[in-house]
Amino acid sequence: MKELSVNAISNIKIGQAENAAAGTGCTVLLCEHGMSAGLDVRGGGPASRESQLLNPLMAAQTIHAIVLAGGSAFGLSAANGVMECLEERNIGYDVGVTKVPLVAQSDLFDLTVGDTFIRPDAAMGYEAAKRALDAPNYRDGNYGAGCGATVGKIAGMETCMKTGIGSYAVQIGELQVGAVVALNALGDVFDWRTGKQIAGLLTEDKSALRSTAEFMKSSIQVVENKFAGNTTLGVVITNAAFSKPQLCKIAGMAHDGYARSIHPVHTSADGDSIYAVSVGDVQADQDLVGTLAAEVISEAITRAVQSAESAYGFPSASDLHR
Repeated sequence: MKELSVNAISNIKIGQAENAAAGTGCTVLLCEHGMSAGLDVRGGGPASRESQLLNPLMAAQTIHAIVLAGGSAFGLSAANGVMECLEERNIGYDVGVTKVPLVAQSDLFDLTVGDTFIRPDAAMGYEAAKRALDAPNYRDGNYGAGCGATVGKIAGMETCMKTGIGSYAVQIGELQVGAVVALNALGDVFDWRTGKQIAGLLTEDKSALRSTAEFMKSSIQVVENKFAGNTTLGVVITNAAFSKPQLCKIAGMAHDGYARSIHPVHTSADGDSIYAVSVGDVQADQDLVGTLAAEVISEAITRAVQSAESAYGFPSASDLHR
């Protein structure tokens, strides 16, 4: 097994756009000829668009783009710009009079970072899609949907940490499996290989890490407004040929990667979602790909922590551990 860049996976193009001053952005993953896709949502507070298209009972067998964005539900309008860009390029489902691009989207909550009232919109979605088609610009860190990402928010934004978007991909023979993750969790983050906490809830003086789970155990009282600032979004990409039901299962197995790396995870205050997409025709075992999906998700989470830069008054791991 060898590591490769997620950008090296064929038939998928990734573009990003962000407003760094406002602390928000979007990441667009495109397949011009359509890609089979599945979705598994485990968090209790998702903000999403066209998620029902990925239900195995729905007629559409392929989609053309997935958008990950900030802005909470406000940011869902970014998909309008992606659709506009794709329609201009004659990409979409042929309905005779035009082609309708099928675009799914999931958003994270970054309204408490930067400017609350600037969110991803159609113009930003259009720009990210155009970049994906003309000059793919994906990179890890404070970019795209990771621009305003943070973790460890159970005690409020004052003691959280800056994270971002991360990626990781592997190849075995012809098989390629990769992941992109925008890391914006309520809980803490752990290196899946060592079990060591690498990001999350800070001490009150912001000099060290402490445990979100232990903080929660200090009181059984209901915590109001826990939702303000959460949701981790992931996309697993493979060149193996799978149907929509199989990809939904792979997305479900990929959530093991969230569970290994984030604690607590899948809370009522997170909208944790993972897409799985097939962009090739390599024949591979479904359970192998699901197992690899969980691993690349976990490593993408680690890279989202490692690549982040301190911003908006929130320290990153690179600064905390100096």
